[in-house]
Amino acid sequence: MDVSLSTLALSHYLAIGGVLFVLGMVGFLTRRNMIVLFLCTEMMFQGVVVTLAAFSRHHLHEVGQSFVIFVITIAAAEAALALALVVLLFRRRRTLDVQAWAALKG
Repeated sequence: MDVSLSTLALSHYLAIGGVLFVLGMVGFLTRRNMIVLFLCTEMMFQGVVVTLAAFSRHHLHEVGQSFVIFVITIAAAEAALALALVVLLFRRRRTLDVQAWAALKG
């Protein structure tokens, strides 16, 4: 019995990962609210995680699963920093619209 993923099952996981990544990217490029932008980046991270886990299982290597843990750890740290930044910015201007912060570009 073969314990690896079949090619059909792998393509399903890759399709789900791709859809998650594309939806996150479209949301990131079209939205203006900072919280939604950070949620869209998390969705892109999850698309990558699904793809890494699928390839790891398909090729029967643990390296992809190690990268999944690393990506989830980085995403958690990024979410904590992003939330702190959003709270700080909201306290200063009382808005989460990205255009209100365009003046900060150096």
